[in-house]
Amino acid sequence: MLRLSISFLIIAIIAAILGFGGIAGAAAGFAEILFYLFLILFVVSLIFGRRPRV
Repeated sequence: MLRLSISFLIIAIIAAILGFGGIAGAAAGFAEILFYLFLILFVVSLIFGRRPRV
């Protein structure tokens, strides 16, 4: 998921350089949403993934 977020960020940067403001804004928005989703899932997996087995 982090790889997909970075891909959208690169697409947004390239689109902004070429002057496509709408596409750049949308791609940056998707990248931001995916990054925050990645952070939330990462923290949840850190909390619940290390439980000792009984």
